[in-house]
Amino acid sequence: MLVGITSCCFARCSRPPHCLTVKQKSSTTSARNLANPLPHQKLRSGEQRGRSHFEAWESEEKGDGERMSIYGRDPWGGPLEIHADSATDDDRSRNLDLDRAALSMTSRQLDETQQSWLLAGPGDKGKKKKKYVDLGCLIVSRKIFLWTVGAVVAAAALAGLITLIVKTVPHHHRPRPPPDNYTLALHKALMFFNAQRSGRIPKHNNVSWRGNSGMKDGFSDPSYGRSLVGGFYDAGDAIKFNFPSSFAMTMLSWSVIEYSAKYEAAGELVHVKEIIKWGVDYLLKTFNSSADTIDRVAAQVGQGATSGGTNPNDHYCWTRPEDIDYPRPVYVCHSCSDLTAEMAASLASASIVFKDNKAYSQKLVHGAATLWKFAREQRGRYSEGGSDASVFYNSTSYWDEFVWGGAWMYLATGNSSYLQLSTHPKLAKHAGAFWGGPDYGVLSWDNKLTGAQVLLSRLRLFLSPGYPYEEMLRTFHNQTGIIMCSYLPVFNSFNRTKGGLIQLNHGRPQPLQYVVNAAFLASLYSDYLEAADTPGWYCGPNFFPTGALRDFARTQIDYILGKNPKKMSYVVGFGQRYPKHVHHRGASIPKNGVKYNCKGGWKWRDTKKPNPNTIIGAMVAGPDKHDGFHDIRTNYNYTEPTLAGNAGLVAALVALSGESTGVDKNTIFSAVPPMFPSPPPPPAPWRP
Repeated sequence: MLVGITSCCFARCSRPPHCLTVKQKSSTTSARNLANPLPHQKLRSGEQRGRSHFEAWESEEKGDGERMSIYGRDPWGGPLEIHADSATDDDRSRNLDLDRAALSMTSRQLDETQQSWLLAGPGDKGKKKKKYVDLGCLIVSRKIFLWTVGAVVAAAALAGLITLIVKTVPHHHRPRPPPDNYTLALHKALMFFNAQRSGRIPKHNNVSWRGNSGMKDGFSDPSYGRSLVGGFYDAGDAIKFNFPSSFAMTMLSWSVIEYSAKYEAAGELVHVKEIIKWGVDYLLKTFNSSADTIDRVAAQVGQGATSGGTNPNDHYCWTRPEDIDYPRPVYVCHSCSDLTAEMAASLASASIVFKDNKAYSQKLVHGAATLWKFAREQRGRYSEGGSDASVFYNSTSYWDEFVWGGAWMYLATGNSSYLQLSTHPKLAKHAGAFWGGPDYGVLSWDNKLTGAQVLLSRLRLFLSPGYPYEEMLRTFHNQTGIIMCSYLPVFNSFNRTKGGLIQLNHGRPQPLQYVVNAAFLASLYSDYLEAADTPGWYCGPNFFPTGALRDFARTQIDYILGKNPKKMSYVVGFGQRYPKHVHHRGASIPKNGVKYNCKGGWKWRDTKKPNPNTIIGAMVAGPDKHDGFHDIRTNYNYTEPTLAGNAGLVAALVALSGESTGVDKNTIFSAVPPMFPSPPPPPAPWRP
């Protein structure tokens, strides 16, 4: 039996280099007697008891005649053997102390306190024993454990107290700042579209003096014989012109795509989307939207002839739309590229607005593709030949609608063939992109080139599709910069009234519809540059910051809202002073249960009394080139509002509204595939 006696190992639970181990052989009897003493034996105390045991052990070793060796650790490796025969008396004395301690340990079980004495370090003598807590996977000091638990409980109590105080103390939130003028005007401008609705009016229309009207549209013309109920009346009459109406819906959709967050902040996102849906749903009725190929489109409902005849029509008669009882003709076109390309743009842009409704969005895209195919295959202007539409909304060309419509078709479908067409140099040349002209840079229901240039500049700024589109996109981008320069007051491209209103239509009547479109484009392009981390742009050698464009837009819209020499707001219902004699049939005739026939309503047209019904949000035609304005109902050049004009006003107002600026960079590209192939997937992990 081997008995290991290690003096220093009891203290450190390890074998440092200076520890020595005594190995010995003993007889079975002696070892048993030493390790297991009988209970009845009386042991001597102290040193005598240890010495007696040691002497007995030594005598037995000598009797066996075997050699005793002590092994220590050699610092160079291997055992260090010291023979007992050569040991000195001092060595024996030291070994005696070691052996006495070892034998006393084997003789009886030590209690916990004694074990802690033996395990204690040199400086731990007399210290109080530490207590520990066994947490299963971790043993920690009891003191630390108690402090930790106490801190957690105290923190929980403090948090509960704070929560209780916060819930019981009355809150004093900082009130939101009042809406700015642009937001207030936005609420009102959208209400105009509610007043212009045709068909079955929804319950939440919120225009008390309006009701169902035009319920026989389409059927009242025997040559057409299909329903054309719905849509919007164009202006102060009851005619439904698809050409300006489609442009109005495109402008509204564009503004929603860019500024949906602002609409939502103003609480008008649902409202404006309802307006757009009302408009494009009607456009889907004007052709066979489920077919891939068509040969005709309904371009207009109602007659606006002013030839002087006495036959009832929508211009000769002055009556509420709800009281119309005369037949309303439907004008159908078989070659109308300008109209159908604009209608395609309207449906395509709306499909992006309603992209979350996949079935409806796809329906709009399909209708837009059908219209686009018809526009490209059946060339011609819808207002050719002195048609009724040519008197009111004459189209000068269809090439600008090809550039404009092609851009929207690409954004709605991601089909690159549309982008190739929109960026074709010959098409841009026909549209007037390379020559000035008096209306260059003026966006309107007739001229869409400027809008297309801004829209395609956006594509270059944020996607940069590169070859083969880059050359033409760069040209459009440069031209957009030149147009923005022409809006600034430091240049003389356009005259201004003394009150500061830019004369985009060169002094002709009804100027505001062009001004609001320019204000929208300037604000929008400013936001494009900021979103692209571009601080401004160059006008020749001069650099202008983006703020110059917003300043231009603000000054023009502020003029319309009342900062003008007349101190009059040209938006009905906004401000303290606004037109009271708006050229509008429904607003000028009271809803009193009396049905006025075609000529019976003339007295309401000619009266000098204010309109009995206020058409909230209607932007009238505007002042003349001398800042003059005549609030006369019969003079439509001053007092008549239009659908296209109010659409531009809404777009400009939402762009300027709120405290923040910025556009939604990505929504408009939701259908556009990546311009470059995506990188291949990473290889599979290596396995040996």
